[in-house]
Amino acid sequence: MKTIVAVIQPTKLRALQEALVKIEVERMTVCDAQGYGRQRGQTETYRGVEYRVNLLRKIELEIAVNDDFVERTIDAIIRVARTGPDGNIGDGKIFVLPTEQVIRISDGETGPGAV
Repeated sequence: MKTIVAVIQPTKLRALQEALVKIEVERMTVCDAQGYGRQRGQTETYRGVEYRVNLLRKIELEIAVNDDFVERTIDAIIRVARTGPDGNIGDGKIFVLPTEQVIRISDGETGPGAV
């Protein structure tokens, strides 16, 4: 079992949800996030005054999957979240973490069946 944490642009969320449903990944947690990477924020103008915005809005997804779903989940995220054919700075990141145990609270089932 693995937990895939993906940080993506907010505009890509709906398309990514649809792509994940097509590959039978139907459970995820979505959180609002702010941060920056190589892009170092952006400059915005408000009432004629220029401001530097250091933290950009992103969406963080946490998706727990069994091992046989890891590669297809990662492929779907990359395919949908990438902007343009070669991608751009700010498209996001994917982290794959080992998941030692999953417990479904409603019935107490554990392991891969609880995912």
